[in-house]
Amino acid sequence: MAHTSQSLRRGAALLASTVAALGLLTACGNGGQGKSPESVSGTAAPATGNASSTDTSNTSAVPSGTGSSSASQTGGSATGGGSSTGSTTTSSAASPRCHTSELTASVGGNNPGAGQENFPIVLTNTSGRTCTVRGYPGAAFVNAAGTQLGPDPQRESGSTAATVTLKPGQSAWAGLTFSNPEISGAKTATPAALLVTPPDEKDSLKVAWKNGAVPVSGNASSVRLGVFSAGTGA
Repeated sequence: MAHTSQSLRRGAALLASTVAALGLLTACGNGGQGKSPESVSGTAAPATGNASSTDTSNTSAVPSGTGSSSASQTGGSATGGGSSTGSTTTSSAASPRCHTSELTASVGGNNPGAGQENFPIVLTNTSGRTCTVRGYPGAAFVNAAGTQLGPDPQRESGSTAATVTLKPGQSAWAGLTFSNPEISGAKTATPAALLVTPPDEKDSLKVAWKNGAVPVSGNASSVRLGVFSAGTGA
């Protein structure tokens, strides 16, 4: 009986040791799984930065004639391009302004009256398209070195601007007026040229000035400009 009890105790101790060992192995196994990378569904972008060459999920096939967004953003043409083509056409129709490079400038003959000297500044469309001018020109008298003589001309008050459409070869004119210096007593200088800037443009056209002295300071030295009208002012 004593021998049997001792055997049972040894068996119980061995069983307890086995259970403890199994529990330790289980705990170690669970800890290792917790430190493993997560498995994420889907495709990750390449680490080399080549995602754009391999990921086509954002690329849309645009049928010919529907007007792709890339064409409208880069100025490319798209057949049947809908709003992008329509907006370009509308913009061109609304403002087909004559640019400096499409024009030549000249100064017409003097038409004096009541102590005033009156010259037409003439712009002629030398391009192959129809364009428009509207409003006042810019102007400045300069000497041979290009230095401006006198203050900036003033705009005639009360002038009403109108859009003048110029077909190729057609002209528009705006008046340049100042008081006769011999009457006004203004100080004068003789310009080498008149710089003329078309409306809404930044570049000027240079016209040789062959009409003598102009007022640059003192009494009644202001030079005035009118708005453009159709024709040459002759």
